[in-house]
This record gives sequence, structure tokens and C-alpha cells, in this order.
Amino acid sequence: MLSRTAENLFWIGRYMERSETMARLLEVGYRMSLMPSTGAGNRNEWESLVVAAGSSAGFRDKYGSGEVKQRDVESWMFFDRDNGSSIISCLENARQNGRAVRTALTTSMWDALNSAYLELRELERTPRSELALPELCDWTKRQSALFRGETEGTHLQNDGYDFYNLGAYIERGDNTARILDVKYYILLPTTDTVGGGVDTYQWSTLLRSLSVFRSFHWSYGSEYSPRKITDFLIFNRACPRSLLFSANRVGLHLDRLSAAYGSESPACRNLQKMLTELSTTTLDHVIEEGLHEFLTRFINDNATLGQSVADSYLFGVQ
Repeated sequence: MLSRTAENLFWIGRYMERSETMARLLEVGYRMSLMPSTGAGNRNEWESLVVAAGSSAGFRDKYGSGEVKQRDVESWMFFDRDNGSSIISCLENARQNGRAVRTALTTSMWDALNSAYLELRELERTPRSELALPELCDWTKRQSALFRGETEGTHLQNDGYDFYNLGAYIERGDNTARILDVKYYILLPTTDTVGGGVDTYQWSTLLRSLSVFRSFHWSYGSEYSPRKITDFLIFNRACPRSLLFSANRVGLHLDRLSAAYGSESPACRNLQKMLTELSTTTLDHVIEEGLHEFLTRFINDNATLGQSVADSYLFGVQ
């Protein structure tokens, strides 16, 4: 496969996954803002979303350094093309990449991608007062799920399929780490609220935002403690949004590419280091280091992995 085609497929996977995560982050902020005492944390919930999304500098440049307002964050993370990670930017970029490799997509995949783009244009023309944030989040998640389902159901499981999934699972690992960081570090409540009603609600909201609330209940029962939820989202091999699950899926597709191309890439060695740490580290070690510090290190290592995939397959060895 041409490296240019592989790159387009890789970034379709990343952009579609990222658009869904921006919707999930907005949903976290919206649900937590409904609780009267969420302001007890280090920052208000809307500021925390911008920080977790990694776009606080751009947001401040555009909206100033004053109080972070809900409407500004909604605009920045959904409709603002100045934000390269906004939902509208991600879906437009995914479609642009898909259009560039139209013959590498099935008809069903292209229809899902193009329909999402056309519906988004209609949403953009709708007055903001008529657009409820929960409905926008649900719409975005449906578009991502539809495209993912069409890909799984119609695309040949060849190297193009592997490059698409590499992008999607590298992005998913990054995104789960960022969403978890919103609650544990940035919205860390004061000591007297830990374990209270607000704290429990926020943790359960985190699970719902990742669509794994029922899955957690199946695995850990009805005690929604910070330790159990953190363990579930980092180390649980069966949770489709855990860090370990995402890293394992990246490994699966890298192994398939290595077998197809007859050689192991440097990305495989970078991933092995990540998998070794995730497989041998315990939750107590994470807490001792500091969850925010652990998640930040994972995000940096995951970014290095993504760059090594690009260097190995998408741009040629640098």
C-alpha cells in the first residue's frame, strides 16, 4: 500500500475517534455542571475540559484569560475551525482524508462519512438556541459508531484496515487517559467531599460518558469507588476503552503489518515497552506515583508511539 493511502486511513481513524471523544468530554462537563457543588474542585468543569483536550492555549488566545464560560467551551470544542480538535474540524478532516482515498473505502464507509459531513453542515446553519448540547453529543457519537460499524462490517481486513485501526486505537488510548484525568486531577474535590454524593455522581458520570457504566457493574459490582473505576479504565483487559485494551489492539494491528511486510518496525518496540509497563504496574504503584503524573506519562508515550508509526509506515523512515 502507498504510504500516502496508509496515512489517510490512519488519520481517518484518529479523527473519527477524536470527534467522539470531544463529544464525550462535553457530556462529562455538562453532566457535572448540573451538580451544585462541582465548583469545589481545582478548576470549574468547563475549564477542565479545555485543559484535558490539550487546547487551553488556543482557547485563551481566542476567548481571553477571564472566567471560562460554558457557551465558549461548547463553541470551541464543537463548531470552531480554529480548534483543530473540534468536532467540526475532526469530521471535516476525516471526510477530506476519505475523499483523497475514496477507492480505499467501501461504498458504505464513504456514505457514512459523507452523510455525517452533510448533516454537520445543516447543524452549523441551525441557530445555536435550537441546539441542545446533549443532542449534539449524542449525534456525534452515533456518527462515529456508524462509521466504525460500516468499517468492521464491509472493509477487507487487509493492511488498509490495520492502518485505520492503528489510528483509532492510538487515539482512543490518548482520549481515555484525558477523560480520566478530568475527574481525578483537574476536578479533584476537597477532602470533605471525597466519597460523598457529588463525588460518587461524578465517577459514575465518567463511566456513563465512556459508555461503560453497565460493563463496570458486570466486572466490579455496584461500588463506584475511585480505585475500582481507575483500575477498570487503565488495567481491565476486557474493557474496550481501557488503556491496556487500546494498547493491546495497537499491538494486534502492528503484528499483522509486521507479518504482511516481513519485518518488525520500531513502533513495535515502542509499544512493547508500554505494554510491559501496563501489564506489570499495579494500581498502588499508580497512586504512589500520582494518577495525573501516570496519565501524563502515558499520553506522552502514546504520542511517541503514534510518531513512530508515522515514521515507520506513513512518511518513510526519517
